Amino acid sequence: MKDFIQHLEWRYAVKKFDAEKMLPDTDIAVLKQSFNLTATSFGLQPIRLVVVSDKDLQKRLLPLSYGQKQVSQASHVLVICIEKEISPDYISSYFKTIKKIRGTSDEILEPYKEQMLATFAGWDQKQVEDWARNQAYLALGNLLTICAFRKIDSCPMEGFMPAEYDELLGLDKLGLSSVLVLPVGYRAEDDMFSEFKKVRRSIDKTIIHIPDPS
Repeated sequence: MKDFIQHLEWRYAVKKFDAEKMLPDTDIAVLKQSFNLTATSFGLQPIRLVVVSDKDLQKRLLPLSYGQKQVSQASHVLVICIEKEISPDYISSYFKTIKKIRGTSDEILEPYKEQMLATFAGWDQKQVEDWARNQAYLALGNLLTICAFRKIDSCPMEGFMPAEYDELLGLDKLGLSSVLVLPVGYRAEDDMFSEFKKVRRSIDKTIIHIPDPS
């Protein structure tokens, strides 16, 4: 328990990365697997991860990130995207995968599949994207925790220009929309923010017990 908390206390939103240090492929592989294992609503995984490690491209992302230098300094930039459409074919493919991996019969899967198809048929575009965006935040939280345990520095970002990112990275052609950015790498030795104590409300202000143990 103590080690677990220490790892989370070590983590902070890096303000300056060491641009000379690159994460090993083993760490990137862990982050990719962790992203893929993130829990999502219905198990549908309406999220994709773009891994950017091209330095010239990272520099081009800088003005699209309101000048936040972490994007150009980081070892890699992870861009969490959502599927803009959850089509009947997408849902059918999901159930085919369940059948392939688990061997579950159509008799069991069909009622659930039909219910899911009906649910998404009743949603408009905004509802689908809002739902998918919630799943992206689940993935971000998962990645931040894994980064802490692997001693990978990170800086979660909402402040960027999604439409411009989509165009530059070709995401719009894939039916994707970027929603979150996560530069990862190693903190610079002169990033003074690494020494700052965390500012959090006390646990008794954020946790509610029912019933109250007191």
